[in-house]
Amino acid sequence: MTKWFMWMGLTMLTGSPLLSLAILAVLLFAADRFTLQVFPSPMRAFKRWQRAGELAGTILTNTHDRRARAELADIRVGQKRYQEAVDLLRPNLDAGDDDVDTLYLLGVAYLGAGDAPRGELLLTEAERLDADYRQGAIDLERGRFRLQRGDYKGAREALERFLQVRQGSVEGRVLLSRALDKEGLDVEAKETRDAAWREYAVAPRFQKRRDRWWAYRARPSRPLTYAAVALVLMGVGAYLTRYLPAHDTYGGYYDEPYATDDMGGDDAEE
Repeated sequence: MTKWFMWMGLTMLTGSPLLSLAILAVLLFAADRFTLQVFPSPMRAFKRWQRAGELAGTILTNTHDRRARAELADIRVGQKRYQEAVDLLRPNLDAGDDDVDTLYLLGVAYLGAGDAPRGELLLTEAERLDADYRQGAIDLERGRFRLQRGDYKGAREALERFLQVRQGSVEGRVLLSRALDKEGLDVEAKETRDAAWREYAVAPRFQKRRDRWWAYRARPSRPLTYAAVALVLMGVGAYLTRYLPAHDTYGGYYDEPYATDDMGGDDAEE
């Protein structure tokens, strides 16, 4: 309601509902940067983009710089540009980089690029080197990509193993609920979504900031309800702003034109 009143006030000042909405969005984004930080940071995205350009230049100068290849591949995986990450990391593996970080990252890149057999094989090799790598990250990625390609049973098994290691993961529970849904286990899926929301509700603030979007996927009715209410209020506000009669501040004072042709009336003739 506070945001609606702010929008109404800006609309009355500017006379434009759309301009007021844009100004309000900028103000809310700026406020978010100094408080909850729900929205992604544009500066962080810019810095990653800038760093990716620097690394690409380094690789053009020295194609054998395996550290630059690995760092750029990690950025590309975060951007979901999986095939580029494969092309960057494959030379590292061929050159003998068979550490757990390289195997894991290349495995995820292969899975994202659609080569599931190679991706699964590389993740298995990474798991052999470090079964608890990043607190179950291997099983999380297995579950995520198995779910995408329709292997619901395999996704459920991987995600259940992941949640044994990281029990408070909202993301893991949401993904598991999707796998259960696809298997027709509606009751179990609902219980898992409810558990995801409970984990989010009791989490500390920094963790809520990280898991907020996954929590909303566990309870999609929440953001949809907020959006619907906001749209209704904005529509009502636009209607009122546009159609309410404007009151003339000087009403009644100048209803009659000046008597320019007869300034003095009857008295003037005398």
